[in-house]
Amino acid sequence: MDTVTRRRFLIGSGVVAAGAIAAGGAALSLPELLSTASPTWRGGRTLVVITLYGGNDGLNTLVPYADDAYHAARPDLAYKPDQVIALDKELGLNPALKGFKKLWDAKKLAVVRGVGYPRPNRSHFSSMDIWQTGSPETPVRTGWLGRWLDVTKRAPVDAISLDPVLPPMLAGAGVAGGSVPLKGLKLPKDLPVAALAKAAPGESPLRSRAAASYADLLSVNALVSKVQGTEPEDPDALGVQLDLVARCVEANIPTKVYSVSLDGFDTHAVEHNVSERLLGELDTAVTAFLDRMAKIPAGEGVVVLVYSEFGRRVKGNASEGTDHGTAGVAFVAGTPVKGGFHGRQPSLTDLDNGDLRVSTDFRDVYATLLAGVLDTDPGKVLAGWSGRVPLL
Repeated sequence: MDTVTRRRFLIGSGVVAAGAIAAGGAALSLPELLSTASPTWRGGRTLVVITLYGGNDGLNTLVPYADDAYHAARPDLAYKPDQVIALDKELGLNPALKGFKKLWDAKKLAVVRGVGYPRPNRSHFSSMDIWQTGSPETPVRTGWLGRWLDVTKRAPVDAISLDPVLPPMLAGAGVAGGSVPLKGLKLPKDLPVAALAKAAPGESPLRSRAAASYADLLSVNALVSKVQGTEPEDPDALGVQLDLVARCVEANIPTKVYSVSLDGFDTHAVEHNVSERLLGELDTAVTAFLDRMAKIPAGEGVVVLVYSEFGRRVKGNASEGTDHGTAGVAFVAGTPVKGGFHGRQPSLTDLDNGDLRVSTDFRDVYATLLAGVLDTDPGKVLAGWSGRVPLL
């Protein structure tokens, strides 16, 4: 899924439309919020969600290098044992993930294996909608973190996305997170900004909510201007996004959730080159970010989740790539994390129509983060879900 496709997904999602329209109500303005911060403020834990759009190949990210079935299924794509960064005698990291190995050695990297959901869907749009809503069985029009905003009665500035369009995961029924393009808002000079952000007497509830949402967007955009200073040359780069998140944390801004992303993982052809470049960008950005967080008190509670909408097929295709699959690998990193392997490694011989069988439901990961990072009862957000992964 490239950048254009990703943005089509974001704009076309029914979740975005429903959640963004519903979002509204009074919220603390950023100037007020910033005035409450202090150099010694420590507001508990913070969640940073990194979405890898396109379907990252889990088997060439966490490589089962000692499994003969892996090499037989991918004669042109399999990494040789001396190419991978070994984690144990069976599994190793992609050679581009050298920084992740340092996190692993420091016991700050949890590797969650076989992650997915029941009855997997190989469509980018459908699968990403499922991941972002957190509801595999029943279609819903709110995101899992949007429902967290609803349940905890938080304001839009408590969950900020650096995508140009609000991701479905941050759209709630009564409130939505702030979506802020790194290039900033480009508004016509003659646009009546103040009027649009203020509800007029006698307006309908829908118009009032729209005005409140616009006011929230302007407030969050002010945050970007305050902490960023200048417009980045490549605002889509993951490192740039995480740099802004780092500046927010360093500025003691009490936002609890940040959403960032990296595109391009739809590797149907020439996978090695593309995948290593992207995983290298992920590795550099995440490790630099966490190194930076380790230097400040507020950074001690930062937890990073890395996921993609699905893995790839076990067997390589004729174009030196892989096609859409099912189960994949997720990473959770940070000082509060219990490093190591979590979940069962999927079998490469007991397949479901050529695909890996899911061994870890992604809702187990979400529930763990809701409880351990966001101090929220997961059942209220995930329709009573009670599974956990012991990674915190």
